[in-house]
Amino acid sequence: MRKSRRVLSEINVIPLVDVMLVLLIIFMITAPMLQQGIDVDLPEARGGDLSPEERVTVAIKKGGTIYMNDNPVSMAELTKRLSAISKLNPNVFLMADKDVPYGLVAQVMGEMKGAGIEKLGMVTEPKMTLP
Repeated sequence: MRKSRRVLSEINVIPLVDVMLVLLIIFMITAPMLQQGIDVDLPEARGGDLSPEERVTVAIKKGGTIYMNDNPVSMAELTKRLSAISKLNPNVFLMADKDVPYGLVAQVMGEMKGAGIEKLGMVTEPKMTLP
């Protein structure tokens, strides 16, 4: 007498679901940590992407706090640091919150020019165009 065995063709998805839930939790925890830098609400404008070269970034937050490469600085300290690096002729990029008064942005730009910075790039968010 011969026993006939049936082939079990069902896939056990419980281990797959367990692994996926663990991965989901890991990604949910690590995703907010991936963004670094200063939270600045940039205005929108058209323009091309910037090349990923070594650059100096000056950011002005909504409250008027000035940051140089993610470190808070005063206006005098910003001028001193920019004067020291202006001999290398770096590209300096300025990010300013859209709610910062234009006078403060112009003052920072004047300090950059006075420190010997010749190349200044303004960082904006890409403008969304509807088809």
